[in-house]
Amino acid sequence: MAKTASGGEIREVDFAEALGERYLSYALSTIVARSLPDVRDGLKPVHRRVLFAMRQLHLDPASGYKKSARIVGDVIGKFHPHGDVAVYEALVRLAQDFAHRYPLVDGQGNFGNIDGDNAAAMRYTESRLTAVAQALLEGIDDDSVDFRATYDGEDEEPVVLPARFPNLLANGASGIAVGMATNIPPHNAGELCAALLHLIENPNCSIEKLVTFVRGPDFPTGGVLVESAESIRNAYETGRGGFRLRARWAVEPLSHGMFQIVITEIPFQVPKSRIVERIASLLEEKKLLLLADVRDESTEDVRLVLEPKSRNVNSEMLMESLFRASELETRVPLNLNVLDANCVPRVMNLKEVLRAFLDHRRVVLLRRTRHRLAAIERRIEILNGQIVVYLNLDEVIRIIRESDHPKAKLIERWELTEVQAEAILNIRLRALAKLEEIEIRKELVTLQAEQGKLATLLDQEKRQWKAIAGEIRETEKEFGGETKLGRRRTDIGTPPVPILVPVEAMIEREPVTVVCSEKGWIRSIKGHAVAAADIKYKDGDGPRFVIQAETTDRLAVFGSNGRFYTLPVDRLPGGRGHGEPLRLMLDLPNEHEVVTLFPYSAKHKLLLAASDGRGFVAAPEESLAQTRAGKQVLVPGAGAQATICLPVTGDSVALVGDNRKLLIYPVAEIPEMSRGRGVMLQKYKDGGLADAKVFNLAEGLSWRQGETRTRTEMDLTPWQSARASSGRIVPSGFPKSNRFG
Repeated sequence: MAKTASGGEIREVDFAEALGERYLSYALSTIVARSLPDVRDGLKPVHRRVLFAMRQLHLDPASGYKKSARIVGDVIGKFHPHGDVAVYEALVRLAQDFAHRYPLVDGQGNFGNIDGDNAAAMRYTESRLTAVAQALLEGIDDDSVDFRATYDGEDEEPVVLPARFPNLLANGASGIAVGMATNIPPHNAGELCAALLHLIENPNCSIEKLVTFVRGPDFPTGGVLVESAESIRNAYETGRGGFRLRARWAVEPLSHGMFQIVITEIPFQVPKSRIVERIASLLEEKKLLLLADVRDESTEDVRLVLEPKSRNVNSEMLMESLFRASELETRVPLNLNVLDANCVPRVMNLKEVLRAFLDHRRVVLLRRTRHRLAAIERRIEILNGQIVVYLNLDEVIRIIRESDHPKAKLIERWELTEVQAEAILNIRLRALAKLEEIEIRKELVTLQAEQGKLATLLDQEKRQWKAIAGEIRETEKEFGGETKLGRRRTDIGTPPVPILVPVEAMIEREPVTVVCSEKGWIRSIKGHAVAAADIKYKDGDGPRFVIQAETTDRLAVFGSNGRFYTLPVDRLPGGRGHGEPLRLMLDLPNEHEVVTLFPYSAKHKLLLAASDGRGFVAAPEESLAQTRAGKQVLVPGAGAQATICLPVTGDSVALVGDNRKLLIYPVAEIPEMSRGRGVMLQKYKDGGLADAKVFNLAEGLSWRQGETRTRTEMDLTPWQSARASSGRIVPSGFPKSNRFG
């Protein structure tokens, strides 16, 4: 350790240790003092300080408003040494009825809107507390909570509010700390009060029972909750999960059989303008072909109008496509990560959160009761002293007038306490004339009766819970039920039945020609009337596949590794240029090649075979893959590769081997499989399978001879045999390439 010139110290410490210590301090400060709410009052420090500062300014619901700038100044100057922007943003959010289910601040002026517009500057807006905020602060002067010194030590602030209102779940919270976060959606206060009352009566009740009261979140912007009951229950049991929320919509009939769809409620925390922009963008990109236009006719209430393309459009299908593509459907996360009564962050379940609120209310009740008892005892003591004054008024006045130390003389004369003597000396002369023994004794009786009740309350836990239940019923009556503020806004719907939205609903159907070169460069050219001479290739490259398709098709690609890959035709590069390498679009290994590609069709099964002569028939849906890695269907044996993929469009199959032997038998002899090596299709001594063809036996077997001629063999009896036979030498004139053409 060394000394500096200014008298400081220089100590050598391990850098990692010093960094870890400081980072931990920063993390704890962020978690406790900024980001996570307290489970008891549901507030973060900045919100608690805003409400407390407004209370000190006497901004109760019955008083007038004060400039928000004045409030922000008090919060910064007394309690919260941070920037005014952060404090004002917190104040604004507490006043927004579309952001807070039960606003804590009553704002006057421009406090932003559901479109996402910002609030006016704080010098233009005014604020005061709401009745809900009053309920949170109720009893704070009765020693109901602890206070701590402010950052400069000149004042005190509450550690937590008394919180008669279940604010944590009612208003929710969100925040990102260091290494942890919290996301709590708002709930209905009436439902929370019902769950709290049930928990008081049945402390060992299950979360499953509590969920019958707390049915799910209740968002200020309404909407429809379409999460399953099981998922909601699991989320509340673990404290983690999510809720699927959709916009509320209805169909409005128009003349001539037309209709329009009107959206009246949008998901929570999604700006309306963003939804309109997103739908307009999808229309411009031609991804919503069922929709003609979108209009925003909102005033104070949300009203988004959707115009379908025609009267024949299915409204359910249109909305399903919008739910998938836009923020008309969102997933609201639940992460009940909060600070418990000991300021320890942890994830709680629904029952633990409700239990923590009840325990806090009991602590507040006991502290307020003791505070009231102490006040009653002081008052009784003073009243007993006043009776002495009443009975000996002349003597008291004489002592006060003649004695140099009247206080001591009074104590000595009538055995008074310090408090009684001080109270007698503080009585004004005019008040002495008003002292009446009957009134004093009446007040004494009243106070002693109250004192007895409070003492009994402190001694009997059952009475305490009865008193807390009474408070909760009052809260439910004031903020729950069918009151304007307490009425449930978010409907609990059922999980939507999956509606198959055809690709046509998202993509404009257009004819295209898919071109894939020998070296694997792929592109799509508009139209089907594309002449082969007009298709250009890179130097050294040439044609391989030229396929007519539509933009709504899915292209099935079969590789020599036996895997199927799927490419949407609308995502293929355009016809200008030479396209893009097919291998960049799918994970086909370099040692394998493309066997074939074709537009997917559910009409025909597929014959798959490898070079070793093994194969099987597969259902058409097996050719669809979900990922770039493809889907393994045919599993070639050692040293073999997949070589055949044909639609089963006939009743017979013809196979020719490298040994030029032809075998024909019914396709029905080949089993249908979903994956594997398959069965032996044709037996070989040397070589393997060269080509295959599916055809109708009655129409004969055809193959190409030369560039323009085709030959058909009708008498196929010599080559017909059972599956897995060797076959016989091909007919004369069969191509030397061993291909059917």
